Amino acid sequence: MSEKFDAVVVGAGPAGTSAAYTMAKAGLDVLLIERGEYPGSKNVMGGVLYRHQMEEMIPEFYKEAPVERPVVEQRFWMLGEDSVFTSGYKGLEWAKEPYNNFTVLRAKFDQWYASKAVEAGALLINETVVTECIVEDDRVVGVRTDRPDGDVYADVVVLADGVNSLLAKSLGFHKEFKPDEVALAVMEVINLPAEKIEDRFNLEPNQGTTIEIFGDATKGTLGTGFIYTNKTSINIGVGTTLSGMIKLRLRPYDLLDYLKSHPIVRPLIRGGESMEYAAHLIPEGGFHSMPKIVGNGVVVVGDAGQMVNSIHREGSNMAMTSGRLAAETIILAKEANDFSANMLDTYRIRLLESFVGQDLKKYKDAAHTFESYPQYFKEYIPMINQAASQFFTVDGVPKREKQKKIFKSLTEGKSKLGMVQDIYRAWKVMK
Repeated sequence: MSEKFDAVVVGAGPAGTSAAYTMAKAGLDVLLIERGEYPGSKNVMGGVLYRHQMEEMIPEFYKEAPVERPVVEQRFWMLGEDSVFTSGYKGLEWAKEPYNNFTVLRAKFDQWYASKAVEAGALLINETVVTECIVEDDRVVGVRTDRPDGDVYADVVVLADGVNSLLAKSLGFHKEFKPDEVALAVMEVINLPAEKIEDRFNLEPNQGTTIEIFGDATKGTLGTGFIYTNKTSINIGVGTTLSGMIKLRLRPYDLLDYLKSHPIVRPLIRGGESMEYAAHLIPEGGFHSMPKIVGNGVVVVGDAGQMVNSIHREGSNMAMTSGRLAAETIILAKEANDFSANMLDTYRIRLLESFVGQDLKKYKDAAHTFESYPQYFKEYIPMINQAASQFFTVDGVPKREKQKKIFKSLTEGKSKLGMVQDIYRAWKVMK
């Protein structure tokens, strides 16, 4: 543990492993440190893996990686108390190679991905906690671990230690994140036979569905529920900002139980066997909450840099891209033997020019706006469900009269100007 490396990567999630794999493949001497028993052991969360960013590093990875199902349908639910207004897209072109995205179980996928970094030449050390960065002359020169004689030195340290990175905080890169800048997601893995999953979600074998749920899933607070189909299990979960939970005095597992018992959701999971629970903090602040991500001898990647698009529920693809871009910059720094913040700032510039920076900028005000104006979730989603119920109920009332009645009910108790302002405000932060 006392030897010196070209780079030390703290955290073997998607961001850290992407950085380690890219550098090791280029011939750098890389140490990848994971605090869990193995990569993914601290994260049973099932989620969505996007093909494009992963394939930039490992072409046709899906032929050997432990992915669950290629996603052929993405649904969006506006959930009422006993109803749902649905939209989405199903494309059978996504059922064919090279596919679009996949559902994955992180405990399996992270372990496989880290093994590819090891094959490329990285050294993986598990069950090791990095307690602090070693700083000399205003430059990070290594890390201190909880192992005896566990100081490790490197030209560059990559911080991929997750949301609310304690290491980045100790360097002064960010302060304690506010409750509206992080969300708490709770999830359950429910085992179901493959044929039941395919029957209930209208799927063929080796096809998957994702459902993002807004509205009643979070009792009108800013957040979403989700249902993802795996080979022989379903991931169901819900997440909302800590500020929303505090304000309404919600307990996360009560919120999950509420979603599972919802009359629209209940038939999809009926008869399933609960296997695992997990809770996970997710960056929610977006562009405005991004910390400093470059210093002398150090870079920050993935969740540690608040790189999550909460509007589109994208995180793993951003993490992988940030890890790869950081690694490519470190490779250049190694060639120039220059590990200063000025040299490593190439990573920050490239990140902001990539889809990661562009998407974070695009939605930079969205989460704050929807949290500040709760009527979008508490009022408008129930109104949409009520309007749909009235319009599609066949009761002998002419459709023109129905339209007038619906418009009247939508504007009842609200000024037309207020509705126009709400529509414009939402359009502005989403355009």
